[in-house]
Order: sequence, then structure tokens, then C-alpha cells
Amino acid sequence: MENSVTIRQIDFAHRQDIKLPNQPFPLFGRMVPSYTEGRWSCTVERFNTVTEMCFPDEDYDYEEMSRDCTFLGAYNGGRCIGLAILRRGFFRYLYLEDLKVDRTLRGKGIGALLIREAKKTALALGYRGLYTIGQDNNLAACLFYLKTGFRIGGLDTEVYKGTGQEGKADILFYLDCL
Repeated sequence: MENSVTIRQIDFAHRQDIKLPNQPFPLFGRMVPSYTEGRWSCTVERFNTVTEMCFPDEDYDYEEMSRDCTFLGAYNGGRCIGLAILRRGFFRYLYLEDLKVDRTLRGKGIGALLIREAKKTALALGYRGLYTIGQDNNLAACLFYLKTGFRIGGLDTEVYKGTGQEGKADILFYLDCL
């Protein structure tokens, strides 16, 4: 599959491709980071029961977002099967705001292709790397980030307090591109 996929920047003519719908993903465990003596490490807790979760679809607006974002699409033929949204900011790391791959094509290297192109984009824009956030209970995403070279750089245990997602935490992941 990886050989038949092309990654390209999504332009105005293909702006509808940034509305790639979210699809369910399995919840089969939790990543538990720890910070000891200036170093991050993690363990994995497996759940007894596998469930699914799906984020609500975003209402992305190409015209509004294009001032601060670069959109990368993974295409198989003319069909967009994956999306990476990169948001510029004042940090030295470009923010990977969204990364998704069609559910039927996950595990085939498409996400890694998007990350590879995102790294090139970060360097071209003058950033030293990428950073992103993964929910601790989205173990597949957290393990994917580690597998593609990201490292744990922080943990936010407060972000979901008072919401329907209370009890979850966000793990910050960083990837140097230099």
C-alpha cells in the first residue's frame, strides 16, 4: 500500500479533503509516563475489555486556517485517505494538530509517510521539529508516535477535569528534525 500512496500539500482546489471524517479507534490500554531524574519513561497498562472511541468531526475551514496551517494529504489515486494538519506558532516546534488515516488502511505505513513529510515541512518553515498531543488512553496513537521517533516531553493531567473525559491525561510528544 505504501508504494501506491502519495503525500502532497492540500491546496485550495482540494480544500474539501481537510474534512476527512474521524473514524473509531480501539481503546485497549493506557500509556503511563513517568519522569525520574530528568528523563521520561513509560509503561503500558492493558485494558481487560477493548472498547472504541471516535472523536467528533471537526469543522475545519480551509480559508481561515490556511494563514497558520499547512495541510498534508495522503492520496491513493485521487482519494484522500490520510491527513496531517500542521499549525505554526511561536515555539521552535511545529504543532501536529491532527493526524488521521482511513480506518481500513491503518497499520500500512501511511501515518509514517505523513510524519516523514511533516518533518520536511517543519524544516522548510524554520522549525527544529514537531510536537503533538496524544490522550493517554489512545494507546495505539501513543505507541505510533514513539515508533516514528517522537519522545515523551510532558504530561497534562488537568486538561480534562470537569469534562466528560475526566480521568484522562494528555501526553506531549516531541520529534527533532534537525
